[in-house]
Amino acid sequence: MRASRLVTLLLLLQNRGRMTAQQLAEELEVSVRTVYRDVEALGAAGIPLYGAAGHAGGYRLVDGYRTRLTGLTADEAQAAFLAALPGAAAELGLGEALATAQLKLRAALPAELREDAGRIQERFLLDAPGWYGDADDAPHLASVAAAVWARRAAVLRYRRWRAPEEIERRVEPYGLVLKAGRWYLVAGGSSGIRTYRVDQILHIGPLEERFAVPDEFDLVAYWDSYLADFRARLHTGEALVRLSPEGARGLGVTPTSDGWTDARVPIESIDHAHGEFLRLGADVEVMAPAELRDRIATTVRTLATRYEG
Repeated sequence: MRASRLVTLLLLLQNRGRMTAQQLAEELEVSVRTVYRDVEALGAAGIPLYGAAGHAGGYRLVDGYRTRLTGLTADEAQAAFLAALPGAAAELGLGEALATAQLKLRAALPAELREDAGRIQERFLLDAPGWYGDADDAPHLASVAAAVWARRAAVLRYRRWRAPEEIERRVEPYGLVLKAGRWYLVAGGSSGIRTYRVDQILHIGPLEERFAVPDEFDLVAYWDSYLADFRARLHTGEALVRLSPEGARGLGVTPTSDGWTDARVPIESIDHAHGEFLRLGADVEVMAPAELRDRIATTVRTLATRYEG
């Protein structure tokens, strides 16, 4: 543990230049006294660093010195690929590894590239969860990720929306996908490849047996196909509507003129389309299907009655 901390201290000084003992203590989550001892240990090992007292004091490395300790551990290498998603790395149990990996990567870069990397972190941020909702609580995510890393089969107890609501399955975890703040497990099993919401996993029991992912399986290609199939199943019908220019823009339809535009748009269901078209107010008129037109007419009459007087 101390050896790892000494390396981190060295990399901090290399990346940031002068740092006070208090700053180092806060970064390393140790006491200032511990920092003093670690600095003495580095000096005894021949690391050319020096300290200065006073307001502008602190520790720094001799100009031009660069450590060669930039090799990444397995966890750090995995975390480096999640550098754009620090929240995701933390959820997978790799938050500390990611921080150390970024220090090592910065230490390995020339000075001008280190400055570019710093500017990127200052100016760009990826916030995965969508609006109007937080990321799902997935207490078994770390265990699922461990099974994915180790290519180890597992038994899942899973909650789903149709009966029976709770099922138990032996699965072979192929990969994890983070979509709009929600984690999904892609896993093989007796019924083929399936996708599971990680927040709906009630229990995971890792098995001793290992598995090999089929050579033809590609996680990105599978997910693209899964999304395309999901969208196809989502829009099971269509509606004929008349749209004002504003309504056309609201539905992403290109107006055919300055007046009203007739269009056929895909709909998920009567219930879903009812709510979507109502939000457009007077900028849309539903012509078909008749069931949807009648539903909206009934709602409009109810609203008119409610707001009269």
